Amino acid sequence: MQVLQAGQHKFIYLELQPEMVASIARQAGFETRAKDTARTIQLDLSAPARQGPLLLFDAADPANLGWFSRCQFYIDGLTGTVMQTPMTLANKRDRSGRAHLHAVRLSISKELPATFRLPGKQPLTEQVFYHLFLNFLNALMKTGIAVCGAGSVTALAVRTESVGSRN
Repeated sequence: MQVLQAGQHKFIYLELQPEMVASIARQAGFETRAKDTARTIQLDLSAPARQGPLLLFDAADPANLGWFSRCQFYIDGLTGTVMQTPMTLANKRDRSGRAHLHAVRLSISKELPATFRLPGKQPLTEQVFYHLFLNFLNALMKTGIAVCGAGSVTALAVRTESVGSRN
């Protein structure tokens, strides 16, 4: 981790290793493609062998109250920002515009304001980020992540049963 200064602004620069990030994603059960740039790491994550969709669900749906109450991560549906983390998530879409049920795109910011803190006021280091990243991927596969608000990110785990009789 480095501290960068640009004029009066200070930034934390995380020295994340793309190979380590990809290894953690594989450990969580994802196939991954990583692209490392100066300011971000962009990941295409997919779980093609998964039976159901990735567990991104609509936080506003009353049927998801059980999921929402045990969530560890929340996504701003308008911007895709994973709240209180340096990550941004987006749906991967097919040619007709429908969201893939087993794939997402994740962007990890390496430059953060010096005042950035995780919940509980914990400072972010590379080791803390790797742990946070593994927890995020496990939540995407096992416990669920809430999408708060409508916008660019579409919930993938939706209720399919209808209300009423099928007559």
